Amino acid sequence: MTISGKILIIDDELILRQTLARILQSAGFEVTTAENGEQGLAFLETTIFDLIYLDIRMPGLTGPEVLKLVHASHPTIPVVLFTAQPDINSAVDALRSGATDYLLKPLRPELIIERTKTILAVQQKERRKREIQLQIEALQAELRNIDNEDDAPSAPSRSVIPPERYLKRGALVFDLHARRLTIAERVISLPPTSFDYLLVLARHSPELVDYQTLVAEAQGFQADAHEAKEVSKWHIHRIRQAIEPDEHKPTYLFNVRGIGYRLLAD
Repeated sequence: MTISGKILIIDDELILRQTLARILQSAGFEVTTAENGEQGLAFLETTIFDLIYLDIRMPGLTGPEVLKLVHASHPTIPVVLFTAQPDINSAVDALRSGATDYLLKPLRPELIIERTKTILAVQQKERRKREIQLQIEALQAELRNIDNEDDAPSAPSRSVIPPERYLKRGALVFDLHARRLTIAERVISLPPTSFDYLLVLARHSPELVDYQTLVAEAQGFQADAHEAKEVSKWHIHRIRQAIEPDEHKPTYLFNVRGIGYRLLAD
């Protein structure tokens, strides 16, 4: 699969913007650069981007502030934050705010290209799955219309929903097309990345999923054991707040200390 996409870089450092743009352009991506958060948000009003690289520390609007505004108007665009100050708390805060990834300066060209391709590949796969789903539903509707043209009396046709659209674990039902979770027909609100974490656990349920596997399958990148544990912990916290009657006495999500998590729903 050919990986392509439009990328927006928002950073107040001119040299970094130019260098990062050249790296990504050399890999075949379309790149737009902005020198601050305000300019980046202005570009978003007129152009559809597939990925945003965003510096955390900038004059004016900070990276986290820009991230919040981006997700308010474009919730599906992945945003990768980066900073020159290696701080695990900043990384966790960034991911808690909905960032797709967190990188440290100086940015290695091979890592930037690898992460970009990984993130955009996931985006393209999900987009293609949605397109195929819509095509399937359109063909099914056409088949129903053909059947309805038959003069012979027949019972009203029922919509046939492809089973691959839904994943069910006990009372939890994942609509993979709408990216929506329901529990006992109640819609549960989850941030997109947290939804992906719970979906990974559901696919493996009732098996244990270690921290690194969880991060790799939910977010598409490799993390060391400590980083994976810290990152996944915050998403599990969010999920528990959303689905557990009492997050301090979980009935769905269980932690195996030092290893990972498992979902028990059946």
